[in-house]
Amino acid sequence: QVQLVESGGGLVQPGGSLRLSCAASGFSFSSYDMRWYRQAPGKERELVAFITSTGRSTTYPDSVKGRFTISRDNVKNMMYLQMNSLKPEDTAVYYCHAWRIGRDYWGQGTQVTVSS
Repeated sequence: QVQLVESGGGLVQPGGSLRLSCAASGFSFSSYDMRWYRQAPGKERELVAFITSTGRSTTYPDSVKGRFTISRDNVKNMMYLQMNSLKPEDTAVYYCHAWRIGRDYWGQGTQVTVSS
């Protein structure tokens, strides 16, 4: 059974940090490119970070570049998103996504709220 389970969300003050985790099981994790997306209320789902299957390459949109860092551990079948200098506009449900040609999987999401 394929599972992607996010954790680590919560309430944090502006300027604070959170580390999200995504635990993968039931598929060949190391063969999949991975992404973090987020979706705020009333907005479309937005890509916030991408990492290749090997972990050698990452990309970020300008909105999070320099603040967010994506990483993965192909031995533990885990992916992470380190989020620093958080802003209220980072408030959203964050989802992990696994992709390779012909297949993709989504997690259920974890809520991140940035507020004082």
